[in-house]
Amino acid sequence: MAVTQGHGNPDWTRDETILALELFFESDMGRLRSADPRVQLLSDVLRALPYHEDAARNERFRNAAGVAFKVQNLRSVVTGKGLQNVSAMDRAIWAEFGDRREEVVRLAALIRAGIKVPAKDVVVPAEDEFYEGRVLTRLHYTRERNPRIRAKLLQARSSAGLNCEICAISYPSVLANIHDAAFEAHHVVPLAEAGVRVTRLADMALLCACCHRLIHRI
Repeated sequence: MAVTQGHGNPDWTRDETILALELFFESDMGRLRSADPRVQLLSDVLRALPYHEDAARNERFRNAAGVAFKVQNLRSVVTGKGLQNVSAMDRAIWAEFGDRREEVVRLAALIRAGIKVPAKDVVVPAEDEFYEGRVLTRLHYTRERNPRIRAKLLQARSSAGLNCEICAISYPSVLANIHDAAFEAHHVVPLAEAGVRVTRLADMALLCACCHRLIHRI
């Protein structure tokens, strides 16, 4: 029996569903068996996701049968036939990406790249999960919190005076030796567009902590 939920298995995330949709696009309208090497490969990828370390100890978690079942769920969303217990996530992902196959391929590649970023290298607040998904959110935070990138951004902006690029606050009363601590680097280019490449200063904005936190909620 295919296992996608229950028995302690968490719901499929946005990241995982995007990966499943990529496989759906590669297949014959989702007609895949659990023995298909592509299904097994995706199972291995899903079990390696950094936020599923505990769940992956269960051999039934995101197993090949469950992956094949998930792709069949997506097929049901597309055709309106077959399985009826499709999730809201399946419907939402198809509504968003059903006619954007190339973007799905780009996002899937970025998600796979994000798996290689050690979880200990960046801590993402539980409530912060951008539209791009949890793995790509971690990549986003990794770029923003790179001390070398932040230092270069501060240096580039210092000649004109440091101020938030949204609200223009400059904190004139803050002591000069700690003035730069009032500002944070924000990556303005969505990872789906930027891809896996060297981050440029043109991709970054200097924000006060308040505006930076606010923009992550928009």
